[in-house]
Amino acid sequence: MTIGMIINKLKQIWNSRDIRNDILFVLLVFVIFRFLAHVPVPGIDVSGLQAFFSSNQILGLLNILTGGGLENFSIVMLGVGPYITSSIIFQLLGMIVPKLEEMQKEGEQGRQKINQWTRLATVPFALLQSYGTIIFLQRSGGGSIIGELTLFQMMITMVTATAGTIFLMWLGELISERRVGNGISLLIFGGIVAGLPTSLLQVLSTYDQSQLINVLLFIIIALVTVAGVVFITEGQRNIPVTYSKFARGNSMSGAVQSHLPLRVNQAGVIPIIFAISIVLFPPLVAQFFARPGAVGFIPSAADFVIQLFNNQLFYAIFYFVLVFGFTYFYTAVIFKPDQISENLQKQGGFIPGIRPGRETSLYLSAVSNRILLAGALFLSTIAILPLVLQNFTGTNLVIGGTSLLIVVSVVIESVKQVDSQLVMRDYEKF
Repeated sequence: MTIGMIINKLKQIWNSRDIRNDILFVLLVFVIFRFLAHVPVPGIDVSGLQAFFSSNQILGLLNILTGGGLENFSIVMLGVGPYITSSIIFQLLGMIVPKLEEMQKEGEQGRQKINQWTRLATVPFALLQSYGTIIFLQRSGGGSIIGELTLFQMMITMVTATAGTIFLMWLGELISERRVGNGISLLIFGGIVAGLPTSLLQVLSTYDQSQLINVLLFIIIALVTVAGVVFITEGQRNIPVTYSKFARGNSMSGAVQSHLPLRVNQAGVIPIIFAISIVLFPPLVAQFFARPGAVGFIPSAADFVIQLFNNQLFYAIFYFVLVFGFTYFYTAVIFKPDQISENLQKQGGFIPGIRPGRETSLYLSAVSNRILLAGALFLSTIAILPLVLQNFTGTNLVIGGTSLLIVVSVVIESVKQVDSQLVMRDYEKF
């Protein structure tokens, strides 16, 4: 795409009143989000907390999900993490609970009910996560970051953090309704982009000539990652489809050749977000039981879990496997070969050499699984890229590769949705 084409596209967006207002609304939500992320809960040593987060790889992952709100211990310190956890659980239940599976097949009405249950379940998850986060930071900081809180102070902090999560969840749904991108992903995107200037200033302030090779390596990795994300996201396998008959006015004409596009990475950036939520769960829960007053083998087991996740090799392998597995899992949730096969059969379409019905469904599943292997391996590699570079260079990149992946994927998704709205408006004018 040339610069002239980009300028013309921007003019089209600005001249379309609805799209322009939608984008301005999203920017306003970003401003509100970033303001709330810098409103700390009183009584916290924010500078000590930020230093603690910068030295911890796992907490760096969690801070990405909160858009930087956690390292400031702000009123939105949990971000949309509890909502993501609730979504994961209900999607898993939808695959094993017959009632939920039937509701998913009911269409929009069934999905609205499940979405409502997901929102309600976010509240207890947020309360639990806020309590766990406070206890974790108290014990990790030795009391220097967060001192002892009274029961009233603890309750107020937990309720405030939960209200912040619910507010962000509401803002995310408002963004999704505007059809300029996924609201939850855009909020995470906004947090990452907002943290880029600070990260660049830190690099420049500590820069010396001995780090020139590392800086060049990071730039090369960033460019390769961006190019790879675009290539994988845009890559697709076109399945040939033949329609035996189609209507032209009042008459029926002969066969038409078309294709069914299957993307290499149909799940987008969701597997990364899901994996971050899950990989943080075991060490966070273990903090509850790693205390001297616990009974029996529980403290030693909790300490073992904490030490295990502090092991960089185990952490990298576990994170890699989670991203890989969630890529296949989420694709299975959103890609329905049975429905596609049924729709093709109703429309008189078929894949050459493949019988309509169940054989078509099995064929689509097999092709999807084969091409998805490349997408899953790519996402998993990007996820552990900061750990690999840290071992070679000794510099903590926190979540650089995943940040780039989220940013580029969200931008591509938003651009496509805006383009589809522009095309729809052109048709309406025609």
